Amino acid sequence: MLDVLLPQRCLVCGAGGPQLCAGCRAALPLLGPPLCERCGAPTAWPVRRCSECSGRRLAFATARAAVAYDEPVRLLVAGWKERGLRRLADEAASLMAERLMHPGDAVLACIPPDGDRRLKRGYHPAERLAIALGAQWGLTYEPLLVRSGTSRRQRGLSLPERRRNVAGAFRAHPGTAARVILVDDVYTSGATVSAAASALRAAGARRVEVVTFARALRGRTPVG
Repeated sequence: MLDVLLPQRCLVCGAGGPQLCAGCRAALPLLGPPLCERCGAPTAWPVRRCSECSGRRLAFATARAAVAYDEPVRLLVAGWKERGLRRLADEAASLMAERLMHPGDAVLACIPPDGDRRLKRGYHPAERLAIALGAQWGLTYEPLLVRSGTSRRQRGLSLPERRRNVAGAFRAHPGTAARVILVDDVYTSGATVSAAASALRAAGARRVEVVTFARALRGRTPVG
């Protein structure tokens, strides 16, 4: 009945039907090798460290994303984060499960929200994504992280400002699983996921790997 009163349209092309039509799904800018072994940035050839992560102390072991963060992908992420179109998180999780290697035995966690944003949205988009990805991979999601203070939004901040903004922003529950897959929607600079990974490792995790739906690229053409 709701679809009759409020017909759905693809967020990318506007065609009537699913929130992401088959044509637009097939046209998403998939990320594939060669990639930086550490942070997952597209590279001209396989490298252990690239210009984005070389010289940085990152608390996570690896980071991988399914698609590049271009304008159509931005519309999809905004759809589930800002407009409450929760089915899009399931679509994103399906793409991640298709594109990213199954991690094996591990526990899924996600970047926790701040209280104000969760109240405004009525749910936590990253948690919805992590739970949906867990269902695809057959892995358990656990709310391992909490916010230990308030921080500004990362959008619009420089890389040094992003690092300072999230320093000490997270706390993990003691006895955290030895291997954790940290889930978030978009990898931008790596500052937020590195701060969260640091908290997980301080609580007992021996290895933290990051997986995101999208990754912001710096002047590169998506590969794959």
